[in-house]
Amino acid sequence: MNKRHLINYILYMSCMALGACNIPKIAEKSAAIALPQTFAGKTDSTNVAQIDWAHYFTDPHLCTLIDSALSHNQELNIMLQEINIAGNEVHARKGEYLPFVGAKLGGGAEKRSENTPLGASEKQIRIQEGRANPDPMPDIGLNLFATWEIDIWKKLHNAEKEARLTYLASMEGKNFMVTNLVAEIANLYYELLALDQQKKLINDNLKLQNDALTLVKLQKIAARVTELPVKKFEAEVLKNQSLRYKIDQQIVETENKLNYLVGQYPQHIIRNAQGLSSIQLPVVAEGLPAQLLNNRPDVKQAELLMQAAQLDVQVAKARFYPSLGISANLGYQAFNPAYLLKTPQSLIYSITGDLIAPLVNKRAIEADYLTANAKQIQTVYTYEQTVLNAYVEVANHLSKFKNTAIITDLENKQVAALTASVQISYDLFNSAHADYMEVLMTQRDAIEAKLELIESQRAQFNAAIGLYRSLGGGWQ
Repeated sequence: MNKRHLINYILYMSCMALGACNIPKIAEKSAAIALPQTFAGKTDSTNVAQIDWAHYFTDPHLCTLIDSALSHNQELNIMLQEINIAGNEVHARKGEYLPFVGAKLGGGAEKRSENTPLGASEKQIRIQEGRANPDPMPDIGLNLFATWEIDIWKKLHNAEKEARLTYLASMEGKNFMVTNLVAEIANLYYELLALDQQKKLINDNLKLQNDALTLVKLQKIAARVTELPVKKFEAEVLKNQSLRYKIDQQIVETENKLNYLVGQYPQHIIRNAQGLSSIQLPVVAEGLPAQLLNNRPDVKQAELLMQAAQLDVQVAKARFYPSLGISANLGYQAFNPAYLLKTPQSLIYSITGDLIAPLVNKRAIEADYLTANAKQIQTVYTYEQTVLNAYVEVANHLSKFKNTAIITDLENKQVAALTASVQISYDLFNSAHADYMEVLMTQRDAIEAKLELIESQRAQFNAAIGLYRSLGGGWQ
């Protein structure tokens, strides 16, 4: 039997003797994830999540905003400091299972009563030797001391591994924040372009409506129509003017949201002047569900926290066993500085070992152990929930992208038909074959269809960005 086995045997017998091994039974659970093999039956492994955001988004103004946000976003910078804190915790845990060595220099003075055994003995020695020791008696010491808890049960090593996994999980948390930040900036940028396009549409439509209003006023002067059509056309102009100001307010709020994410005060956002319709839609390729486990930072974070929680259980369990500590002291001590470094007369040293185990009232240790186990089971459910949520998000955005493409195509045809009907209604009205209400309703239907088309185009971009984010893209 080698020395390590002997020590383990002695500690085990001590543990049994002290009754420290009465550990409560706990429930155990491991993750049971059975992802579907494909998304909607497609087996192509090409995945847009593997493309970094600088190549996924082609608009240079958008890329500039994202790049600036990754440097100046306050929430992201706060998260980076959280990572530094987690990294410091790893260093602290690692230091706990290494010996601690320190130096001590001290001095003092003490006057003992001559009516105590020690004081009377010192007085008798002084009388016999015929010398006068200082009174009060100085005491000067210089020594090194060391303490070390021998990690027999790997409690401290497991705690260090747990801190390291938590640190890695915080890194994945940062990556997930980057993914969401990139997606949010892209969505707001495309929303801003859509609002610009809607504003341009309203302005163009106002010109047509003002021309129509002028024509109706001329027809009223010529007694071809009454005052009623004039007021109806005026009301329609005023309605679209108010809609333009509403869009202006939405533009301001959207710009300020972007400015906030970028970490700057409200200012004009430089963007594509040609609007949403001039930008090519991002490429979509969903890959395979199994890739979510490697691409999604939140899934990897949940997995790391689950592993860390398992180590927490082991750390809590080790507290039931005896701990072995060693302390040592080496130095010099004297009542006179002239004698302080004399060897061996002033030399002092000591070494002690302590075996400490819980015996009575272990409720706090048991509670910590049961809590650690409950948290471990909780992290397993969290991991399963995160994987399930990731799959559902991809399925939703994939379906949304396909459906919005169909909707956009149909609305394009609707807009083309209504645009043609507007000119027809004007011609019929001018030839007295249609009344003013038909003209107004046709105008209203056309502009509403055009606004809905812009919104559907934006929804397509939103679905592509959402799919990119849900697949785990954007943090690379």
